[in-house]
Amino acid sequence: MQLTELKFACLDTETTGLSPEGGGKICELAVSVSRAGRVVDEFSTLLNPGMPMHPDVIAIHGITNEMVAGAPSFGDILPRLLALLDDCVIVAHNADFDIGFLRSEFAQCGMRFPPYPVVDTLKLARKSGRFAKNNLGCIAADLGINTQGWHRAMADTKMAEQIFYYFLTILSKHGVSTLEQLNEFQCKRWKDLICQN
Repeated sequence: MQLTELKFACLDTETTGLSPEGGGKICELAVSVSRAGRVVDEFSTLLNPGMPMHPDVIAIHGITNEMVAGAPSFGDILPRLLALLDDCVIVAHNADFDIGFLRSEFAQCGMRFPPYPVVDTLKLARKSGRFAKNNLGCIAADLGINTQGWHRAMADTKMAEQIFYYFLTILSKHGVSTLEQLNEFQCKRWKDLICQN
């Protein structure tokens, strides 16, 4: 399918820890759905993780225990999330992190995380060889993208979304027009693939 026909759901999570295996939970989630570069839906919410957050974690994202005390649980927002992600390609920066937490949250709700196609802007950045540092804020700053609110879910989602479309614009000039072709560029060095075209 052509990339221009696909819906992309860019998302980000903020969490109570570094891994779900270590007991971490999602405390904020944001999703921005777009098609051909135009946003068609957005969703952002704090989530009550059902556990207190450590001060070290709070220092990173600024989300306090008081802020999430009255927030919905992940199960409460699951129907909305499923509707948002329906027929979408997921886009995230360091997608393995976010997908790992989502899989865990789905499992705790008695569901299997659907096998959505995933595009990782971190992988694209690394394979492009374009940036001195490949973390989200540094790439965004390098591209002149606003980094205000970095480490909050919607701010990070919007940064990743703009970075994704930056990559898409470049790659389309090299004949990348399908999801299969885009996947190649997140798995192999760009210069090798571009030389083949």
